[in-house]
Amino acid sequence: MIDRSSFSITVDGLDKKGIGQANVWHEEEGKRKKMKLAIPSTLPGEKVRVVVDEPKRRRVQGRLEEVIEPHPERLAPPCPHFDRCGGCVWQHWHYEGQLRHKTEHVKALLEQHGFDPNVVRGTIGMEHPWHYRNKMEFTFSPEGLLGLHEHGNFRQVISLETCLIAGEKIVKAAMEVARWARDHRLPGYHKDTHEGLLRHLMVRESFATGEVMVALFATEAPEGKLKQAADDLTERMTKAIPEVKSLLWLENRAWADRTQSEQTHVLAGRDFIYDELCGFRYRLWFDTFFQTNPVQAAKLVELALEMGNPQPHEKMIDLFCGVGTFSLPFAKRVKALAGIEIVETSIESAKRNAKDNGIDNTYFLARDARRGIDEVLEQFGRPELLLLDPPRSGAGGKVMRKIGRAQPERVVYVSCNPETLAADMAELVPFGYTLKIVQPVDLFPHTAHVECCALLVKSS
Repeated sequence: MIDRSSFSITVDGLDKKGIGQANVWHEEEGKRKKMKLAIPSTLPGEKVRVVVDEPKRRRVQGRLEEVIEPHPERLAPPCPHFDRCGGCVWQHWHYEGQLRHKTEHVKALLEQHGFDPNVVRGTIGMEHPWHYRNKMEFTFSPEGLLGLHEHGNFRQVISLETCLIAGEKIVKAAMEVARWARDHRLPGYHKDTHEGLLRHLMVRESFATGEVMVALFATEAPEGKLKQAADDLTERMTKAIPEVKSLLWLENRAWADRTQSEQTHVLAGRDFIYDELCGFRYRLWFDTFFQTNPVQAAKLVELALEMGNPQPHEKMIDLFCGVGTFSLPFAKRVKALAGIEIVETSIESAKRNAKDNGIDNTYFLARDARRGIDEVLEQFGRPELLLLDPPRSGAGGKVMRKIGRAQPERVVYVSCNPETLAADMAELVPFGYTLKIVQPVDLFPHTAHVECCALLVKSS
């Protein structure tokens, strides 16, 4: 029998995932004990009634039962799946409030590491913060239903009718695949028993070229008894969305729950699509990392160019360069650019993208950041400008100290995690760098994520 209690509490604040937090004191076996609550769909300062299962635990997720005193910026979430789906956390919050919170969050993290919070500008938001994602990954339930994971429950899939943050062609493609799977009664993959056919669906949409990629991940090849279903999928998809220029069936038998491929079958078109950003053309494969919000990504590139102020006589390093999202715009403005990235397929893409765009002053190296910096410095000499765009885990102290010893005049740090951004930038202070500007940019409206572009300058 489940031990269940109800509490009326005031939300103290939000955690880094955007979930409401509160402390509750309660009696347990004659002793007064504190319980830390996480309450989704709540906002700071709200008084709410919360139902808690197993209240004897010290940390527990509460279920919102009633908002007694709502936040003045609370809204009715427009998406019918918001209460259960894990794709968004803040559709119940006015967009201006989201932006203000993100700015304050970045300021607080920088201040913790000794920086002046006044260098942080207000977060740049979107004029239309809906249908902004150009890539989505969906999951099949064991019953073959297609959707997104339930909030806080990775094993439960919410069957979707719509998605308000995905590009409209992405939603249309997903709904078409969902109908196809139901019509053919194809089973989904069960994570526990490792049985079933359909695992994931990934859809990319280029807002610039209009091209669409639809990639289906399955445990078997589209042959034998599945050939008829695969042919039907091809006919449906190319008819419903003529912009589909890449329709893929990807075999994935691995136990790991990732969108990976052991063998790729092209059902229609090619195995990549073309996309554009800031006037440069890129080829995107199913596993290519590319900015998910192209509207805001263009602003991020423009900010990096403005802060970095590249000059025709200068040399530059682009660390964690990926497929060249920042490399190509900067290479047009400097004498020479060296890009470093550990993923070899991304480096091959960066080389190809540079060639496709007529850029011949780049040198791309497939190395980890620490070894790559040493090799580039030996061949390239000291750069005047260094840009880095590391993963969420940050660059790390060893890499940052290598950057400090290399002594570039200016460092532009593009970050998807302000927590690691603050820690990394603190490593450059002993090397004589001053933080001049931090500009947050909202690439993921209705979530707690925020990107930043920061400029550090070497003192004379």
